[in-house]
Amino acid sequence: MPANTTASSPKKKGRRARLLVLVLVLALVAGVGYGAYWSISTVRASFPQTTGTLELDGLKGRVEVKRDDYGIPQLYADSDEDLFLAQGFVQAQDRFWEMDVRRHMTAGRLSEMFGSGQVETDAFLRTLGWRRIAQQEYDTKLSAETKKHLQSYAAGVNAYLEGRSAEELSVEYAALGLVNDYKPERWTPVDSVAWLKAMAWDLRGNMQEEIDRSLLTSRLDEEQIDDLYPPYPYERNKPIVAEGGIDPATGTFDPAARPSDLNDGGSGANGSDAGGTGDGTAGSPADAASGLNSQLSALSDSLDSVPALLGPSGNGIGSNSWVVSGRYTTTGDPLLANDPHLAPQLPSLWYQMGLHCRTVSAACKYDVAGYTFSGMPGVIIGHNQDVAWGFTNLGADVTDLYLEKLTGDSYTVGRREKKLTVRTEVIKVAGGADKTITVRSTEHGPLVSDRSNQLEKVGDKAPVSNSAPDRGTGYAVALQWTALQPGNSMDAVFELNRAKDFRSFRNASRKFEVPSQNLVYADAKGNIGYQAPGRIPVRSRGDGSTPAPGWDPRYRWKGYIPFDELPYEYNPERGYIVTANQSVIDAEKYPYLITEDYGYGARSQRINDLIESKIQGGGKISTEDMRTMQMDNSSEIAKLLTPYLLKIDISDPYVREAQKLLEGWDYTQEPDSGAAAYFNAVWRNVLKLAFGNKLPKELRIEGECLNVRPADSTAPDDDLGERVRECGQRDGDSAQPDGGDRWYEVVRRLMKDEDNEWWHSPKTRTESATGTRDELLARAMVDARWELTAELGKDASTWSWGRLHQLTLKNQTLGTEGPGFLQFVLNRGPWNLGGGEAAVNATGWNAASGYEVVWVPSMRMVLNAGDWDKSRWINLTGASGHAYNAHYTDQTDKWAKGDLLEWSYGAEAVSARTVDTLTLTPKGASGG
Repeated sequence: MPANTTASSPKKKGRRARLLVLVLVLALVAGVGYGAYWSISTVRASFPQTTGTLELDGLKGRVEVKRDDYGIPQLYADSDEDLFLAQGFVQAQDRFWEMDVRRHMTAGRLSEMFGSGQVETDAFLRTLGWRRIAQQEYDTKLSAETKKHLQSYAAGVNAYLEGRSAEELSVEYAALGLVNDYKPERWTPVDSVAWLKAMAWDLRGNMQEEIDRSLLTSRLDEEQIDDLYPPYPYERNKPIVAEGGIDPATGTFDPAARPSDLNDGGSGANGSDAGGTGDGTAGSPADAASGLNSQLSALSDSLDSVPALLGPSGNGIGSNSWVVSGRYTTTGDPLLANDPHLAPQLPSLWYQMGLHCRTVSAACKYDVAGYTFSGMPGVIIGHNQDVAWGFTNLGADVTDLYLEKLTGDSYTVGRREKKLTVRTEVIKVAGGADKTITVRSTEHGPLVSDRSNQLEKVGDKAPVSNSAPDRGTGYAVALQWTALQPGNSMDAVFELNRAKDFRSFRNASRKFEVPSQNLVYADAKGNIGYQAPGRIPVRSRGDGSTPAPGWDPRYRWKGYIPFDELPYEYNPERGYIVTANQSVIDAEKYPYLITEDYGYGARSQRINDLIESKIQGGGKISTEDMRTMQMDNSSEIAKLLTPYLLKIDISDPYVREAQKLLEGWDYTQEPDSGAAAYFNAVWRNVLKLAFGNKLPKELRIEGECLNVRPADSTAPDDDLGERVRECGQRDGDSAQPDGGDRWYEVVRRLMKDEDNEWWHSPKTRTESATGTRDELLARAMVDARWELTAELGKDASTWSWGRLHQLTLKNQTLGTEGPGFLQFVLNRGPWNLGGGEAAVNATGWNAASGYEVVWVPSMRMVLNAGDWDKSRWINLTGASGHAYNAHYTDQTDKWAKGDLLEWSYGAEAVSARTVDTLTLTPKGASGG
């Protein structure tokens, strides 16, 4: 039976909402071919009870759930056990469908819910073995206290599930029940732990770049590839940690150390060839990858098949965070800002929540609030009564692909043969037959190549050379990844939640092994800090930028960077710390290789400049200033290119009309800016003309044809059919750059070389070939004019960036895979947005496929360490995962405008904003 209800009064919805729910239900039924009729009350049964009293099995004492007018819950309990049990119950009330889909994804069991269409994805995820590693972590690595919290959380989720029918869980379950007999299982502690693997996967670093660099060898020489992967611009874009290094006397990182005090230090090497057994056949990463383009391209496709629940791979994964000392703030106390950039989702990845012990004691140790993940106990980003913290992706290279030489059931290591480790996995399929797969692994990791029909034949085209063993049975590709080893990251979450000062914060960070994140810090005593944590490998040979020869033991990892040698800062003299996926520390000053593929610092340097401008002008930084910085739309690539574009003599008045939009433009990308629309179209065409025809097709991202002049144009006409044919041919033969800040740096380095071969583009029936920088820029301006005429109309004065750059929020399951009309009623949008790729307001778009927003600041917060109740926050969507609940997307309009909500933390402030209170009591209690 469901939990006893002594009083219940869900918020009343308007007539329009009730009608929409009815339409949704009928659409669901029609979509699966049934003629059943569902009443409004049945659909509303899944909405959470937010007032009155509920009795729950497992509770020892009374828990209050106070929700504000945005449905954000603050929980009050007298023991840790009750606090986390209530967290599980409340999150399940709002988000259980999302939680259930996530745990099936991490376990490679999506086919059990959605049928045969998910078998390929499940097979790849079973090969990676996230769930198996999570089980090992739970069994062997996590502390007893962490296990208790996980168990309490699971008990709370299961208390919600107990006795509830499909329609009482969510509309999605009711729909699913019409096509299969799926019923949710009980929640387990390992379901929560496994979600950390999904976090780590989407933030895994440079695996895609490793593949891409190898694929480029089919068409480009080494110098050309170097052009496309320029070094980090330390002279222009500051790293996170400005000073310090590893002290040779102590063997630990010292943020106060001066260059004269340091030598190479540490036990690692930046690109060192040291270590290894030396008993392997000679080989190199280039030799290993040679001839494998089709196979690596298939691997890239396999990676894309994994649901990107945190965000798209590549340049989109990022975030901003910065902290400013009270010396430079209007409050006199530190201010900390954070906004992670992730894939837009509905509901949002984040769930806002407060977890409060009425009295903090040994029995009840938490008084923390912030952003949580549905399905995991604790708070991921936020603050407690003493300290605050934020995350950005550090980008450490924690994955390596190894080309393995196979002979039967063995693989080559040096001069020896070792047996593959083999296991069998059975994938259950809703409405279909089970599928059995075999997962094979080497000492490096699972053979991810086994999951592709092309990759099963890996090595058929590989060269036989002196540097590689005879082909024999063939080659396979193995993945070594830090997250495939059991760790303690779940322990770190709870230790962060309890941290009291910088020392305990660092101790918690020590256990945050995967994913490797930049952690910024502020405390109520006025201190600020930064820590780079994570399990980051030290390579015996090679730099991890391309696949390595697995048969050569000299390419093994020889350990990990010791935590005490990882960079950190505490109260730096400059008075602020900025992290936005840029380099952590100057590679010349640090003996370990963290990665070759940091972000290039466009966002981080803009934030640095904004802070320095305020400080140098004698001003103080306020909470409002921090919010304004988060919404900064300035385009660095526009600052670079626009002066060149304005110097080009455009004779065609139709194109000149568009060029005039750039005159006097301040490079900001507001939603109503016509200049931003035209510039970004020019930038997209520059990338296509300069690089698209020169990159191998294996890298290609399906996109729109760029160079189509509309048939109804009043400008001088070309043969539209011919233009379409040419554009389609070019799109099919080459890759298109995504336009991230790596490409900013690529183009910046070419601008002074007006005749560089990258500026050459071929002649077509409608356009002349280009041989110089200005010729290519002029052609891009022409093509952009026609493109935007088709998209936005002939009158350039009516163009706006927001009409091109739109965000549509999609439900992550039925909203993307269900019938078209069902998607219409589940999804929301579009919103016309400002910002752009590599802007601080990072509403990212992929130049390979159009201007649609594909990653966003998934939340924003500004924390006031002097008075937590003066902090501010916003979520992308809302607290609820129920499509017609009032809190489904009730924060999105404010998010789009850059507004922040008041964030109450103290008991009095929370009570003042409470509109609903639900009291949870032990089973059998009378409600009090």
